[in-house]
Amino acid sequence: MRKDRLLAFSDGVFAIIITIMVLELKAPHDPSWPQLLKLGPVILSYILSFIYVAIYWNNHHHMLEPVQRINGSTLWANMFLLFWLSLVPFATAWMGETQFAQLPTALYGFVLLMPAIAYTILQRTLIAAHPDNKLLASAVGADLKGKISLVLYASGIALAFLNPFLSLALFGIVAIIWWIPDPRIEKAVAEEATKRRTI
Repeated sequence: MRKDRLLAFSDGVFAIIITIMVLELKAPHDPSWPQLLKLGPVILSYILSFIYVAIYWNNHHHMLEPVQRINGSTLWANMFLLFWLSLVPFATAWMGETQFAQLPTALYGFVLLMPAIAYTILQRTLIAAHPDNKLLASAVGADLKGKISLVLYASGIALAFLNPFLSLALFGIVAIIWWIPDPRIEKAVAEEATKRRTI
């Protein structure tokens, strides 16, 4: 199977996720600043989740850049990632509407943790499907950012029951870590292209 079909399907799911999230934003009926400010937690939750979905979409494309073929394991690993991302709108809405209550914030952290695990599984599945592709394996490397993210997510879930705003701070740090697409893959692809031109 060509990776173009997987990318096209994934792009569609990402677009639907963002659409569902924005449809959860209900405009206030009263045209006043106090009413708008009441939506602060909902809007903040939406912004954070939008950034996360955008980060996953961006890095998903970068990770698949050096991939030549897609097998059944890759398809299921990708679906596992999309499943957890599809729950982001629900977790976002619940956390925003409850104004960052403990349980909804902890659930939000769990819904962020699971796509991170799924992304790692997808990485490993792609590497296993391309044993001869040293470019992909070297680009992913030890995945230090991924491991740090998992620790921060788990810490954020635990902290949600003590102080939800500390949890949000940790979730924000992870978003900052991943804001710029992983440069390892871009660098590896560029180096490979340079080698081919010099041969």
